[in-house]
Formats: sequence, structure tokens, C-alpha cells
Amino acid sequence: MDPNVIGGGFDPNIPNSARMYDYFLGGKNNFPADREAAEKVLRYVPEIPLGARENRGFLARAVRFMAEQGIVQFLDIGAGLPTQPNVHQVATEVAPDARTVYVDNDEQVLTHARALLQDSANVLTVAGDLRRPLQILANPEVRAHLDFDRPIAVLMLAIVHFIPDSDDPAGIVAEFRNALAPGSHMAISHAVVDQAPEFGPAVEGIYQAASTPFVARRSSEVEPFFKGLDLVEPGVVNLHEWRPDGDYVVPLLEKAKAYFLCGVGKIT
Repeated sequence: MDPNVIGGGFDPNIPNSARMYDYFLGGKNNFPADREAAEKVLRYVPEIPLGARENRGFLARAVRFMAEQGIVQFLDIGAGLPTQPNVHQVATEVAPDARTVYVDNDEQVLTHARALLQDSANVLTVAGDLRRPLQILANPEVRAHLDFDRPIAVLMLAIVHFIPDSDDPAGIVAEFRNALAPGSHMAISHAVVDQAPEFGPAVEGIYQAASTPFVARRSSEVEPFFKGLDLVEPGVVNLHEWRPDGDYVVPLLEKAKAYFLCGVGKIT
């Protein structure tokens, strides 16, 4: 699953960031308004579908890595619409008893996820807003499903770039970091505009008319989100550079370079 949606009920006539992301991934859970807004974004950044697919690849590699470190609890913040592979699917391939909590505050996302995941063992979907970390951390359902005295893997993938500076995204990340036991890990991915900063305002404007504000940040503004974490090699890098596996078409992936940064850090 991918980006969260900050706020609101269901309205197919208003572009929705989760459904736009689904469109970028080639999915079918989107409406004409979403496709129209997504196509506007693609005029400025045609590499976004490639970046969206690479973000899914980073998710799978990061979850697999964290499960291999012995972590069997996963908290996916801003989970978004279910797609393949999902966090719990990757985690249980390594640790069959892994427990996963998906958090989102978009009503459509929650309804869709609960319908698809209702028969999945050890999986919980709850309503929550990344901007209110203490509410997520204190949620009784979350607390019953995960043991915060043991290591937990927290994922914030393609979601922090929907948090404006006025909501203190670094402080939000720190709230989660400070609530986790030693040995926990955090995985973060964030879109960046280093490659074409001149397009940042236009893309921000498109999302402003949708359900979610998008913040066009540069790499130097994203790296502080990893403060306080013991970064896993290779550190904060482009998506396809984080512990790649399989056959990669490097020339093609280079086109997406610097459109997304990602990293995994450990809490010691």
C-alpha cells in the first residue's frame, strides 16, 4: 500500500492522492477526476509511474530486510489502497507469525483494505492520521495488536511529502521514533524535486486542487527526517539504489534518479 490521504470523505469528483497513485501504478481503483489530475502531473514529471513502481520495490526489500533482522511487528502509516505486494505478505514470507497494522484516514482506503484483508491472519486496519501521531500510538486496537516493548518496524512510504512544514513533519517522525523500543526500525521514502525544481510549484498546485497538499522538497530538506536513526547501509539514497536485487534496467532507472529518496534506520 502506498500514500495516505490527509482528510475528507469519499467524493469521486475530487482527485484523491491515493487513487492518483493507484493510477500511476497502473491500477483500476481510480476515477476520471483522479486520472485527469494524474495526467496533469505526468506532463511535468513523466517518470512518476517508474518512481511509484520503484517505491513498491523499496517497500518489499525494506520489509524483507527488517523481518530478516528478527522484527515481527509492522506499523504501516498512510497505507493507502492495497496493491501487490502488501507489507504483511512480504513479512510473513520471512516470519510467518508477523503482525501488521495498516493505518490510513481515507474512508475509501479503509473500506477497501478491510474488505480485502479481512481474512488475513495477524493483520489489522485502523483509522489514523499521520499528523496526529500520539492518537495512533495510543489507539487501543494498535496497542492490542502490537507490543511496544518489543521492536517494531514503522513504515512511512511516500507519505511525509503530504505533510506541510506547518505541521512539523520532522517532529511527527520524531514522535514515532521516540515511542519505539531499541532494535526497532523506521523506513521512509519521500519524493524530491532536485531533478526539476522548476516544476515543483506546478505539481503542488495540482495536488492543492485534489484531496491532499503536496510539498515539493529538495533532498537537503528530506535528509533531516532520518535524524536520530542509525542508518542502514547504503544510507539515504535513490529508491533503486537501496539494496537492489534482481535484474534492473539501469539506464531506465537513472531517469527516475533524484525523484525519490529513501532509507531505513535502526533505533539503538
